[in-house]
Amino acid sequence: MDFEPSDRSREIQAQLERFMDERVLPNEALARQQVEASGDAHAQPEIVRELRAQAKGLGLWNLFLQDARYGPGLTNVEYAPLCERMGRSEIGPRVFNCAAPDTGNMELLAEFGSEEQKQRWLQPCLEGAMRSCFSMTEPEVSGADPTGLRCRARRDGDHYVIDGHKWYTTGAYGASFAIVMAVTDPDAPPHERASLILVPADTPGFQILRAVSVMGELGGGGHCEIRYESCRVPISHRLGPEHRGFALAQARLGAGRIHHCMRSIGAAERAFELMCRHANARVAFGGPLAEKQFVQDWVAKSRIEIDQTRLLALHAAWKMDTQGARAARQEISMLKAVAPGMAMRVIDRAIQCLGALGVSDETPLAAMWRSLRGLRIADGPDEVHKMVIARRELLRFR
Repeated sequence: MDFEPSDRSREIQAQLERFMDERVLPNEALARQQVEASGDAHAQPEIVRELRAQAKGLGLWNLFLQDARYGPGLTNVEYAPLCERMGRSEIGPRVFNCAAPDTGNMELLAEFGSEEQKQRWLQPCLEGAMRSCFSMTEPEVSGADPTGLRCRARRDGDHYVIDGHKWYTTGAYGASFAIVMAVTDPDAPPHERASLILVPADTPGFQILRAVSVMGELGGGGHCEIRYESCRVPISHRLGPEHRGFALAQARLGAGRIHHCMRSIGAAERAFELMCRHANARVAFGGPLAEKQFVQDWVAKSRIEIDQTRLLALHAAWKMDTQGARAARQEISMLKAVAPGMAMRVIDRAIQCLGALGVSDETPLAAMWRSLRGLRIADGPDEVHKMVIARRELLRFR
C-alpha cells in the first residue's frame, strides 16, 4: 500500500492550502454576514461567488472527478488530502465546486448519462453555472432502507409521470434539477423496483414545500421537503437503465461517503488546532490549560483518533483506486462508521476546552458540531454500516 501523494497532488495541495489560508478562511464571517443581510437563508453570498471565480481561474476546480475528461483526473489517494483541506471550512467545498450533492450527481451523469444529458446538465454543473439536488429520502418510510420507497414514476407513452413525497433533499433551493429515485416497477424484487430520473426544477408539479430546520439551521440550499404531483418528464430523462436506480444510487454514495469522511477529518483537524491554541494561551487556576492533565488527555485522544481515521480513509481510497469501489465496500463502510463519530468527539472536546466561547458562534466549532452531527445519519446511519460490516465478516467464517 502506498499512500504517498504524487508530485502533482503535492503541487495542487500547496496551492489549495495557500488559497484556503489567504482567501477562504478569512472570509467565512463575511459570507455569513452577507447571507444574514440578504434576508434569504438560501442566498449564495457574493464573496463565495468571487472566491469560486478565483478558484476556477487558478484551476482549483472539480478536483473530485477522476475522469480526466471532466477534471484533473486525480486518484482517490491524491484527492484525499485536498478534500480534507476543503473540509476545514464550511464554505470550502462550495468554493472549489466540490460540494455535495453536486459532486455525486456529476459523477453519476459522467458515468451513466447519455450525451444529451451530459450536454444539458453535466456540462453546466462542471462550469459552476448550475446546481442540482438528489431526491431519495421519504418521510413516511425508513431512509436507511431505500428498497421501501413509495414515490412512483408511471409510464405514460413516452413520458414518466412522477407522484411522491420526499424530504431531506439537500440543496433543492437554487437547484436547476433533481435526480429523483422513484419506483418504476412495484412488483419487481426490492432492489430492482426503482429508477433514477432527472426532473428539471421548473417542471409543473415540482413543489418545494419548505426547508426542514436541522439543528436550528435552514441555510444553504436547505434540506427540503418536496412534493412531486403529476410531474411529467420524457423517458429520455431517465438516468441509466430502468429499474437500476438502487444500484446507481449505491455507486453514487460510495465516493460520496468517502468524500464526506475526508472532509470531516479536515473539520476535526481545525477543531483540534483551535483547542490546542486555546489551551496554550488560556490561564486558569495558576497556569495554562495545557498543563492540566484532563486537557492533555483530550489532546492525546484527539491526535490518536484523527490519525487513525485518516489512515483508514487512505486505505479505503487506495483500495478504491487499485481494486475498484465494489471491492472497497467494507473499507468504505468502516470509514463511514468511524469518521463522523471521531469528528464529533474531537469537536466536543474542543468546545469543552473553549468553554462558553466554544458554544458561541464566535468560532466555527458550534457550526461544525451542528453540521457534522447529521453525517452520522446521512449516507447510511452508523448502525446500518456496522450491520453490513458484521455480515460480511461473519460470512467469511461461515
